[in-house]
Amino acid sequence: MRWLLNQPIAACCAVLVLFQTTLASPVQPNPVIDLTPRQTITPGGKPCGQNNATNRRCWKNNWSIDTDYLTTTPPAFNTRTTDQFPGPTIEADWGDYIVVNVYNDMQDNGTSIHWHGIRQFGESNQDGANGVTECPIPPGHMKTYDFHVTQYGTSWYHSHYSNQYGNGVVGSLVVHGPASADYDIDLGPYTIGDYYHETADRLHLKAELVSNGAPPDSDNVLFRGKNINPIGAGGAYDRLTLTPGKKHLLRLINPSVDNSFTVSLVGHTFKVIATDLVPITPVVRSSLFIGVGQRYDVIVEANQPVGNYWLNATMEVNNNCGRSKNLFPAGIIHYTGASTTALPTNRGTPVTATCNGEKGFAPIITHTFSASQFQPSTLPISLQFPTHDRGQVFEWQVRNTPISVEWDHPVLEYVLEGNTTFPGAINLVDVPQAEVWTFWVIQNTFGVPHPIHLHGHDFSVLGTGAGTFDAATMMGQLNFVNPIRRDVEQMPGSGWLVIAFKTDNPGCWLMHCHIGWHVAMGLGIQFLERKADILQLMHLDQMEPNCNAWRTYAATSPYLPKVDSGLKRRMQMELQGMEPAVRRIG
Repeated sequence: MRWLLNQPIAACCAVLVLFQTTLASPVQPNPVIDLTPRQTITPGGKPCGQNNATNRRCWKNNWSIDTDYLTTTPPAFNTRTTDQFPGPTIEADWGDYIVVNVYNDMQDNGTSIHWHGIRQFGESNQDGANGVTECPIPPGHMKTYDFHVTQYGTSWYHSHYSNQYGNGVVGSLVVHGPASADYDIDLGPYTIGDYYHETADRLHLKAELVSNGAPPDSDNVLFRGKNINPIGAGGAYDRLTLTPGKKHLLRLINPSVDNSFTVSLVGHTFKVIATDLVPITPVVRSSLFIGVGQRYDVIVEANQPVGNYWLNATMEVNNNCGRSKNLFPAGIIHYTGASTTALPTNRGTPVTATCNGEKGFAPIITHTFSASQFQPSTLPISLQFPTHDRGQVFEWQVRNTPISVEWDHPVLEYVLEGNTTFPGAINLVDVPQAEVWTFWVIQNTFGVPHPIHLHGHDFSVLGTGAGTFDAATMMGQLNFVNPIRRDVEQMPGSGWLVIAFKTDNPGCWLMHCHIGWHVAMGLGIQFLERKADILQLMHLDQMEPNCNAWRTYAATSPYLPKVDSGLKRRMQMELQGMEPAVRRIG
């Protein structure tokens, strides 16, 4: 979140997040699935060695890139604390426990923090999705998140309260661990994301109306929070420094509300070693499409003449995955010894950007399926244009339902109460109680692509394609042998996405489009996974003080109808005889 240090944040939407981040907390967490107790390394373990520039595949002697993090996790070692505003980059080691105290210093809005891509094994109540796993944190209150990082790599955290993260409630999250290729220098997280002068709340109200047409253009694209002003004076390009002759780990993150990019570095290539939080066999690419919410760990070798080079973020020309007033977004990659003020002179070969997700990656830890296992369920996605009190609006539906969660009654609270009378508006799917592989065909009936994000899991991407998926004739288009895995995948417009995930993580998990406007307009669904096991793994009664505080606040707040269009739809739901949910998530 440090990229907002020099950017104004609207007073109504700024959040003071007190990151009292503790690694290796002395408090033992609740029992979780397949997690061993904390322990100390025994000298002379397996012959792997320590992680260093020439031995990145190993991790603290006993673990390596070949260790399956779904079944084996190192213990926690470190204790560090950080207090900072805006939200800092949170760093941990593979196997650590992270404890974060989030204090809501706003006057009028709730908040919650979602730890994007973190599996939260046995810890669904730490996922930070208000209306799903918790109530929002009301103004003047604090919530403590306590969770175990069983994966390693690059991710980020953000508010899950409406489109609030578009107002700046975001930050990077790095979990150090092994890597599938050697590098000399870890450059840390590198965010490339859209930026808007208007608040996300007001922009959503504009984007929702059919009469306003396409979603608003971003005012800029920021590289680690910096860029020139594309329509006037001021600003500066971000400069990231490379050491000549060295290999650099660069952790690319797209924390946008709407814009996706094809990223390229003039004169250089990217050696890709991780997709989201999944380590892969290294693959060299000249450019990478990065959808909203996606991450790539790449190695950049400083093997070119000392100078300055453009790092370009190119957008698809037909604006199918976002548009910006900055027509040529770029940062500068600077070699030590080059001018610190000169601009690069070589623009490079123009990149033809698309909205297509990347293919051809192979995870280190393999998951392979038999075609006989493939018995999918279909989740149709459609765009409707109903007329509500504000006029005709865009409304995204999954299974013919625009999701509308209950902020004052999250699903995990239903589980705590033993209440199975779930309102249809929350769009809940009960998945099998046993630990099995589930297969899902997500069918897009409209021409706009969507970055689909699943909480609580990384999922296997068996395939994507155009048109309507037909299992009887299109099985040959699926990959059952170690397909790519990640937690965000780009689904094509007027096409399909087929995924698989194992029901090995009891909890309630949201799946949604990560374009802020789309999920706020309804594009989401919830999976209730192995609900009979949830109460055995989590102390759900711990959510009650925060939920009671939220309900007390919500009953008297005059501001809630002003920040989210979900309440605008409540009247329509009541007319249809549906039980209304409090408001839509974003």
